[in-house]
Amino acid sequence: MSKYTRMGSTFVGYLFVISLVLTLIIYIFRGLGILTFIPGGIILVLMALSLTTGIIYGISKMQRF
Repeated sequence: MSKYTRMGSTFVGYLFVISLVLTLIIYIFRGLGILTFIPGGIILVLMALSLTTGIIYGISKMQRF
């Protein structure tokens, strides 16, 4: 496995974890009534970002070099 492939996969992994944690925190806080000013569209965008980065991370981890 090349050094650059592993580094890119790690970056996408970090991006996935950060987007997932941010989405969960905002979703939970909005449900508890703490962040009520955030519209539902922002939550959907964050969920789509988490899903997209998760798929990209999964594909990059399954590639063989």
